[in-house]
Amino acid sequence: MNSILTEIDTLTHTLRSLRPLSKAELQRLRDEFIIETTYNSNAIEGNTLTLRETALILQEGITIAEKPLRDHLDVIGFKDAFYYIIDLASHNTPLAEETVKTIHSLVLMNDRENRGKYRSVPVRILGAPHTPPQPYMVQPAVEQLIRQYEGWKQEKHLIEAVALFHLEFESIHPFIDGNGRTGRLLLNFELIKNGLLPVDIKFTDRRKYYDCLDAYHADNKNPEKMVSLIAEYEKAELERYIEIIKQ
Repeated sequence: MNSILTEIDTLTHTLRSLRPLSKAELQRLRDEFIIETTYNSNAIEGNTLTLRETALILQEGITIAEKPLRDHLDVIGFKDAFYYIIDLASHNTPLAEETVKTIHSLVLMNDRENRGKYRSVPVRILGAPHTPPQPYMVQPAVEQLIRQYEGWKQEKHLIEAVALFHLEFESIHPFIDGNGRTGRLLLNFELIKNGLLPVDIKFTDRRKYYDCLDAYHADNKNPEKMVSLIAEYEKAELERYIEIIKQ
């Protein structure tokens, strides 16, 4: 595990030492990334839009016939949330409970009643080896997690800290819907803010991703599988950026 984290540190240093991308190049890469991560993050949660349809909605403002309005709103809400985290990261905004709720309110723009509000009912995640806390415990659990995360950042590699935060956030399951998308956006907010590249967990890797979530509880809260998944994605993104700049 330490070897891939060391590779990430080396690649990050290499990327910073190369000429920066122009504003236009950076915007093009960012726009492409946002389309792909919007598609993948929503598809993991059951959205039926294809990557091509997602691109048409975001780039052309086209409505896809015979696809639900909810699917369209999921795409627009996720894109807005991603631009929101980019703006927060550019101002080095600390992670706070308000940030979590605002990201969720953008992600869940199709659900006026529940967006940005912690769940008021108990939930069970079918097939998962863990039961999320009761509703009255959600807010203190989120507050405690944010405090713990600040300590983890001091003690661990950032990839390890964000992986642990993501695992614990999904374990709390603070909202009635939109927890996965909100959690993955928070993960990327912290990566971007700390000088790393955002990662796009692919729909095709959804089984591996869910296995990482389950393994955390099945293996006495060992985050290694999730750390490894995020590290692999981060390493691939860094290598891709370096290759683009060198060309």
